[in-house]
Amino acid sequence: MTHILHRSIGPELPRAVAGEGVWITDADGKRYIDGSGGAAVTSLGHGNAEVLDAMRAQMDAIAYAHTSFFTTDAAESLADRLVALAPEGLDYVYLVSGGSEAVEAALKMARQYFVEIGQPQRRHIIARRQSYHGNTIGALATGGNEWRRKQFQPILPETHHVSPCYAWRDMAEGETPDDYAARLAAELEDKIIELGADQVIAFVAEPVVGATLGAVPAVPGYFKRIREVCDKYGVLFIMDEVMCGMGRTGTIFAHEQEGVVPDIVTIAKGLGGGYQPIGAVLLSAKIYDAFRDGSGLFQHGHTYIGHPIAAAAADKVVEIMSRPGIMDNVNAMGQRLQQGLEAALRQHPNVGDIRGRGLFRGVELVADRETREPLDPALKTHAKIKKAAMARGLMCYPMGGTIDGVRGDHVLLAPPYIINAEEVDQIVERLTGAIRDVLG
Repeated sequence: MTHILHRSIGPELPRAVAGEGVWITDADGKRYIDGSGGAAVTSLGHGNAEVLDAMRAQMDAIAYAHTSFFTTDAAESLADRLVALAPEGLDYVYLVSGGSEAVEAALKMARQYFVEIGQPQRRHIIARRQSYHGNTIGALATGGNEWRRKQFQPILPETHHVSPCYAWRDMAEGETPDDYAARLAAELEDKIIELGADQVIAFVAEPVVGATLGAVPAVPGYFKRIREVCDKYGVLFIMDEVMCGMGRTGTIFAHEQEGVVPDIVTIAKGLGGGYQPIGAVLLSAKIYDAFRDGSGLFQHGHTYIGHPIAAAAADKVVEIMSRPGIMDNVNAMGQRLQQGLEAALRQHPNVGDIRGRGLFRGVELVADRETREPLDPALKTHAKIKKAAMARGLMCYPMGGTIDGVRGDHVLLAPPYIINAEEVDQIVERLTGAIRDVLG
């Protein structure tokens, strides 16, 4: 009998008792390759001695100091490191305890910015359908994951959504990627005008859409056009890199590959690598200066923000992932994973699209590859594949509702950055086996 309310109430979960590299071992001695990094969290793998040593050293010094009284060397060092690695224009860091907290803080930061500069009438947040920005109330409202939002809709604050950049399904026949990007940017502009040109606070988007769509990157030029629209109407541009950032897509920050710099960036997951709960918000100097020259504070906070042990762990994680060769491995192994999946699954009648960047890859499953007709949602194919993969010793991250919150199935892969070629090939072999176990 368990006294924990798990995410799902049903059969008892296996108990994880050990982790090393890309492997987790359960209480029965069975080993699983961590093909999803948990939920794209385990960036450096399990049991990294350097990170554990950094945590122990911080424990020996001081484990906790409330941020209304003190700062710490660990927090200051992490902030300095993140700003040094970030593209020019992101100058300050606000530390939190996870991804949903980071998004909540970013939303409040954006709202307070306009209050500070004398535009308190701005009140609307725009994001994209089929996005995911966290599970707290504000973050859930911002996200466009209809399945997650549905039962909580009556208590969610009002937000607004435009189309995702989902070219494989939504780009019209004969439409070029540039035309598609222009159409989506025009849709955002129309939404801003509809709500009031001086009424919108921010537009929020994932550079590569994670759990909801399954590692979908934007078409080239899309985010440059989005940046132009935001600038035209004085709207802040928030990029949510909680899942796709911190090296996951082959650069430390995912938006580096888009040629734009947002006003605010949220990060978490791979930032702490699973060693401690931590997230962060990076913000531009203009936002910081508005706070400094106005009220003199950011009216927000949680008890455990800037936690010294979490900051020390993340500081070492980021230092390691920014060493020469780590991002090279992410890109090389990501390409091997893509090619392996294509070789094994491209001809499978139920495999539609295989996509992603770096070690962030998605496989979309369909009833018919030619028509792209989705599988019957009642089959719960994604859940069956997760079970079949676990039976084969593979952790992957399948989800349903890919298309509209109800229809569509995909599998997300996000293994640790230290993975080698043999382990990549095992992921491909085991996932291919699991898909065939379920779909034939």
